[in-house]
Formats: sequence, structure tokens, C-alpha cells
Amino acid sequence: MTSTARSGPRTETRRGRLRAPLLLAIDGRSGAGKTSLAVETAAVLRPHLEVAVFHLDSIYPGWDGLAASLDTYTHDVVAPLAQGRTARWTWWDWTADAPGRADATPPADVVILEGVGAGNRNARPHLDAVAWVAMDDSERQRRALRRDGATFAAHWDRWAAQEDAYLAGDEVAEAAWLTLDGHGPTPRAAADLVEGLRSLPGWESALALVPAPGPARWERRTLSTAAEPRALFAAAGGPDAATALLLESSDRDVTPSPERSRYSLIGLATDSSTVANHTDGVTIVSSGLLTLRRAGPFFPWLATVWPGGPGAGHPGTGHDAGPAGLGAPGTSGCPGDPVGPFQPGWMGWIGYGIKREAGSRDGAATLATADGRASPTVPEALLFRPGRGASVDHVAGTTTLFWSADDPGGPEWADRVACGLPDESPGRRTAERAEGLPAERSEGQAAASPAAPPVFTVRDTREHYLAKIRAAQHQIHEGNTYEVCLTTALESTVDSFDGWATYRRLAEANRAPFTLYLRAHVAGTGVGRGAGTGNGSQAGNEPVQILSTSPERFLAVSSRAEGDWLVTEPIKGTRPRGATPDEDRALAEELASSPKDRAENIMITDLARNDLSRFARPGTLATTRVCAIESYPTVHQMVSTVTAQLQPGVPRADALAAAFPPGSMTGAPKISTMDILEDLEAGPRGVYSGVAGYLSADGAADLNVLIRTLVAVPVAPAIPAMSGGPAGATEPVESAGPSSTAGASGRTHLSLGVGGAITADSVPEEEWDEVRTKAHGVLRVLGSAFPDA
Repeated sequence: MTSTARSGPRTETRRGRLRAPLLLAIDGRSGAGKTSLAVETAAVLRPHLEVAVFHLDSIYPGWDGLAASLDTYTHDVVAPLAQGRTARWTWWDWTADAPGRADATPPADVVILEGVGAGNRNARPHLDAVAWVAMDDSERQRRALRRDGATFAAHWDRWAAQEDAYLAGDEVAEAAWLTLDGHGPTPRAAADLVEGLRSLPGWESALALVPAPGPARWERRTLSTAAEPRALFAAAGGPDAATALLLESSDRDVTPSPERSRYSLIGLATDSSTVANHTDGVTIVSSGLLTLRRAGPFFPWLATVWPGGPGAGHPGTGHDAGPAGLGAPGTSGCPGDPVGPFQPGWMGWIGYGIKREAGSRDGAATLATADGRASPTVPEALLFRPGRGASVDHVAGTTTLFWSADDPGGPEWADRVACGLPDESPGRRTAERAEGLPAERSEGQAAASPAAPPVFTVRDTREHYLAKIRAAQHQIHEGNTYEVCLTTALESTVDSFDGWATYRRLAEANRAPFTLYLRAHVAGTGVGRGAGTGNGSQAGNEPVQILSTSPERFLAVSSRAEGDWLVTEPIKGTRPRGATPDEDRALAEELASSPKDRAENIMITDLARNDLSRFARPGTLATTRVCAIESYPTVHQMVSTVTAQLQPGVPRADALAAAFPPGSMTGAPKISTMDILEDLEAGPRGVYSGVAGYLSADGAADLNVLIRTLVAVPVAPAIPAMSGGPAGATEPVESAGPSSTAGASGRTHLSLGVGGAITADSVPEEEWDEVRTKAHGVLRVLGSAFPDA
């Protein structure tokens, strides 16, 4: 994507306005609605800024003059305005088919330039933004001929051919930072365009004079029972939603930390929800009629939209209390708060690939693809603003449904959810648990394991993995690192896969404080040669899905009202659960006393302290737990806790970026060790080793580490090879995210990342056994075996 913004400082007039005008080009094919959008956008801005509008059809030299007009437009109109000078140009007299009178466009705070060619390649270096108006061809022609039928009808094909030639040589639609859907109401498109401009470099000062929309308004309904989260998600329509997230404290009945597992949350995107995804240095944000493409790093963009900002808000006006550990250390949220820790902001994931923003290069692992295979096209990060959702307070025994006040279907949705929930009275719940009945009563018995369990392959054979462990230890002996968190991946392609049913079994079998199920439709996502081809559709139109039973918290942030506290809880050190109580106790004691595991944990805890210290208020950094043992259904884990208070004025996104990626998934020192891993690992990690959770509008956040996580993408139909060659292979090479049903090819790719920390004292064979142990919790639910390697 080509940048359209000019560089350099802007001076202000004595009226506080910008001296050099901001130039906005609105381009698109004939009939798409460019003129109406330009006029409506000018009307939005004019009460607050001086605005001029220039129409390119004023200078087209006749019906064959599109190409000839572009140089004139750039030289006589755009270039002078970009320098703060008056543009002097000549009208084209369409009646006489000859040049007409002279005219001029003086500089203004904003000059809107509209017409076919407004964002052309030669003009773009002078422009501050290019917007492209998109509309299907038949509707464009219908609208254009309805407006100018008598004049335009005879020339439509002739002019369209010139547009084709222009766009064949200039990818202006791809270069535009802003794309508007021309099918929607023009006033709404203009409002969306202005809001999109706010986030572009150079527009901040001017648009600060234009009032932003008020905070989003929310409606809510509180139920006097703590709904079972999976039943709630199903009743809310989550398993069938285009984009949705369930954040579940599935260990709430057995947790060693009740306050940490106090809440479960769900969020569902609606047609009006904002969805943002980031890949290869470009963030694409879709909101209303607008799609915005912003070049640059992910975390600086995040700082512009979280917390607060246009569209932020919360359901109701009550005080929001976060989970324990998010206020001052040792405090808990306010009992009975019906909103819970999440004021509707953002939900989603940030994948390991964003590590490049921490200073780690993209090396062999990130860039690797297997021979004859196509790599998945899945965003490196995806966040969405839910338009509907719910919070379950398992301590207070309440459930709060919330939805946008602008959502006309919200009340009816809330009625359906409330009526669709099973009886959650304490007596019935206790009786059913005693009888061993599953939690998902409203959905019937949880789906059984598939008749043909997935057959996995492992990215590294045992011998290859052992060799990589020794190579990591060589780097340690050379003094290049202290600890290397080496990973590999198990992969399978299956003919049929039900992600929601699989998640329910995983969450029931592997209870943990940070389990989640996430599904998201992303255009162009998939595996195989049919995916990511630019046709705007995902493989089989199926969602990416993530099924996580993570026990690890990456970072929690409390709201400003709760003190701006940061909490991270790195895990390092694992043992399997024992077959008998005595064996189980012995394994936990062995882990607690292991010098090697304690050394691993303390090194990563020290790294976490360093990460938090970068933006910590002096004197607040503390390690409140060191090498504590937490037990989960399949493993014992060694966990430490580090807390700090955020310095005043520091953007929360900066604190998040300073801690990313999780140190427990890199090793120490972080950056140099990530570079070592790029040379050791055989493929990209994708979603695995990243983080997922929520970023609340009040500044609170809670994100897990994506471990013990099954990810997959639908497999695209293979595109037949030319000249009778073999069809394109559809086997992928990295983790990405699961799909609940098969893609158009009828197949789904699954991936499970696993690994462990390598130190100088590591025994390679024992590290391989730990990899097998960590995979066991997911594999046993699938009915799969660890592959012989």
C-alpha cells in the first residue's frame, strides 16, 4: 500500500487553523457517489473549518479526456494547493466542447478533490488522504444514468473504457487509506469518513475543531442468576455469529483463586460493530460504511483507539470493578456490580508475529513455508467492538446482558437469551454436578469425540527437536541467551470439524481461569491456493476459530478508577498429574523443589519485572508470588506474580507493547532470544504464543497467553494446476485458527503449538517428554495420539 500523507510540520494561522490546506481526494468510478459524498463531507466540516471543493469534471477535456486531464489536475490544482498557493485552472465548456473561462481555488483548511482520477499516482505524494468509493457496476450505471441519463448514456461505454485503462495502470483503490461503501446513505458515509480521517496522521489538529460523536449509549438487563457461560453463549447466538468471543473462567468451581475466576464474558459483533485486523504492517479497520487502511505498527494504532475515543462507552453508569489483583494488590471488585470488569471496548487476539514491534526481526521461522504448501492467510492481530454481550458474576450470582442503544433488535435479543437459558438455581446446579451431568444442559450432552479422530503430524521429529535443544544450549554456553523457549507444532487436516462442540469438551476436561472460544470471519482468510487471492471471500466463508484452555495470564490492567495497576503471572515449570493422590502430591512437590524449574521461572519472572518496570510508577514494582504451584486437570504449573502501578500519562497500549510478546514464550533476554528462535524453529507460530482477551473502554484489560490452544482455518478449494499439473496442495504450515465446520473444500486445518523452556541444565529427552505432556490435555479430548516421531 502506498502512503498518501505528506510529511513535515504544519503551521497555524492567527485563527488557530492550519496554514497549508489538508487535501482529501475522493476517487472512484462514475456513478459511485463521489460528488454527493464530497458535498456532504464539506457540509459536516464547514461549521468548524474553511472548506473548498474541487470537481475534476470541471477540467476533463471532453469525453475522451480522462488521461489527459490527470497531469493538468496534478500540476495546476494539487501541487499549488499542497504548497499553500491558489490553484488556477480552466473550465471545460462541455456545450462548446472547448476550453472555457479561467477560475481559481484558493487554499482553505481542507480542500476536497473529487472525481475519477482524484487520487492518481502522481497526485498522491501531495495528498493527505485518498478515499475510494466502491459500488457494484450495475448499481453505479443505474444511478449515473438516472442522474445524467440524457447526457451520459451515449458516452457510458466510451468513458468506462477510459476508467478501465486508468485503473489498470494505477491501483488507486488499493493505495487509498479509506474505502467507502457507496450503497449506504450519503450522510452516514460522510460522518464515517470524517471519523476515519481523525485517525490519520496530519489530521489531528484540524479535526480537533470538529466535535466528535458522543460516547456510545448502552442498554442492559440484569438477571438474578449466574448463567452457565457456555449455555449463555449458545443462547446469545455466539456459535453462529460471524465474530464472537467467550471468555470463560471454566475453573470457577475448583479454582485456587476465586477472585481471578470471578467473571465470564461474552461479546458478539453486530452489523454496526467495528472490526480491526493487522497484517504485515497495515491495520485495516471496518466500521459502518468505512474501511480504513493505516500503514504502520499495530501498537501505536491501538493507542489511538484504546481506551475511550469516539464510540467508546459502557452499559449503564454504575462503577465498574475489575477482577481481584486489578485494584491495589489484594483488593477485589465490588460485590454485586452488575456490569463486571468489561465496559464495551475491544475483544480479540494479538498473535506472536507482532513481536517485530518489540525489535525482533522476521527470520527464517516467520518466513518459512513448507515445500509445495501454501501458508495460512490469517491476521496477525484481530480486535472487534462487540455490539451485544454479557457478563456473568459467579460470586454475586448475576448475569448482565448489554447491547447498543442504537440496536433496534437488542431488546428482542435479550428476551431470547433470557428465555433460552436453563434453570440455574443453586439447588438444581448442585444436584446435576453431583450426578456428573455436563454443564451445557441447554445444548444437550456435549458432542462426542469424532468417529475418526484427527491424525496429527509434528513439525519437528524427536531427533530434530533434540538437536534444536542442543543448539539452544550452545547459544546459552556462548553467552547469547540465558533461556530459550523453544516450540514446535502438531498439525492435522480433517474432513469435518465442529469447533464449538470441541471447545465445550476441552473446557470441561481442562478447566482453567483463561479458557476462551473465539470465531471471526475475515475476508481472504484460509489455507491453500484458493485463500487470500484478493477475491474478498474467506475459504468456504467459514470463520477462523481459536479454542484455548490457557491457565496463564499475560497482562491485566485495572481501570483508572481502580488505580492503573498492572499484573502479570508468568508460568514456567510443568509436571503431569498423578494417577493416585500420593503420586499426584509427589509430582507437585517435585516441581516445587526442582532447582531447574525454579531457575526457569525466576528468569522469566525477572524478565516480566523488567517489562513492567519500563512504565511503572517508581516504588510500585513488586513480586507478590514466586514459584507457587497451581494444579489443573492435566498438569501442575509453577506460577509467579508481578505487579506495578502504571505511570500517569503513559498510554496503556505502550505498557502492553513493552510486555509483548509474553516472556514465558520467548526466553531471556527477550529480543536476542527471539532472534535465536527465528533460526531454530521450522515455521511461524501464528496465533500461538500470542495473547487474547479484552480491552475495556475504561482502560481495564485482561489478556491470556495463547497456550494449550487449538487453532485452525478452513482449507480453500485447490486451484487446478495449469497444463495438467497436480492440483495445488492444501496442507498448511502454521497455526491460524479453527473453523466450526469445514470450508468450501470440506476440510479444516488444525494446529496445536507446544514447547518448553531450555536452560543450560535441560536434559533434551526430558524436554521432549514435557512437550508430549503439554499436548496431552488437548489430544485426549480429540481422541488423538501424539504422533510417533
